[in-house]
Amino acid sequence: MARIFDPVVISANDLFDGRVIYLSPADQWVGSLCQAELITDEARAKDRLADALALSDRAVGVFLAPARPGPDGRPEPGHLRETFRAAGPSNYFHGKQAEHA
Repeated sequence: MARIFDPVVISANDLFDGRVIYLSPADQWVGSLCQAELITDEARAKDRLADALALSDRAVGVFLAPARPGPDGRPEPGHLRETFRAAGPSNYFHGKQAEHA
């Protein structure tokens, strides 16, 4: 029986400031998970990962991060770890997490 492929996004950290970034469908690194490309096919995930590694002049630690489609079809975190990463650093009084406080 074929293994089921769980959806993913391509994530990394910005080489210059350490922020979490995601690969968009337009091959741009973006700071918001909802702008990332949600990949639902394993072969496409491998191809896109290779594309992302070629764009690694701005990214470090490129990897496939678990995701799922949200109600609007945009990616949402697929694992608790990704929920924390998407929210940004928790030890700053500014940034993404401070905006939600």
